[in-house]
Amino acid sequence: MYSILIIEDDPALCCNMELILRMEGFDARTAADGLSGLASINEKHPDLILCDILMSEMDGHTLLGVLKRETELAGIPFIFVTALGERSDVRLGMSSGADDYLTKPFTADELVAAVTGRLHRLETIRLHSTRATFREEHDILRQRISTREREVLLLVGSGATSREIADSLGISLRTVEVHRSNLMDKLGATNAAMLARWAVIAEQM
Repeated sequence: MYSILIIEDDPALCCNMELILRMEGFDARTAADGLSGLASINEKHPDLILCDILMSEMDGHTLLGVLKRETELAGIPFIFVTALGERSDVRLGMSSGADDYLTKPFTADELVAAVTGRLHRLETIRLHSTRATFREEHDILRQRISTREREVLLLVGSGATSREIADSLGISLRTVEVHRSNLMDKLGATNAAMLARWAVIAEQM
């Protein structure tokens, strides 16, 4: 199970994000500011960090700078989650080393897509570094899913939202949801986290 650390000083939003990610099968935990977030990171390295920018007790940019200076922490995927949505803000966030930038307000679908897409990239790197093969899983994919379902699965893994998948494939949003439901049934995937792993395997076919 992927572990996600949410660093956010708005209690309601933080709780909502945690609930959404837990429902999608992620091991989500929270921190209210950069200092407590750093303590949580040092206690247990998460697979991904979602972090607000404007916080007391160490803001998001300062925290990211600290992480980038530590060899063991520099590679943790880091997504800014902030209301600062101007182009200059996004450029600053990305140039400081963030992997993605999610602007408030956002939907549950956009949050899950951002997390899934970034973890998919992480899993791909892990796969190539270990040179692992998944022959049994390859066979399951070949036998159980259609060409269209594989296309949907790959887009899920890339971090596309359901609307973006619909637009990309020229199908309705309802059809995308049906394909996602069928994929979860056929692959025994109960949530987005499990679909992300299957997407990595599908890329190797």
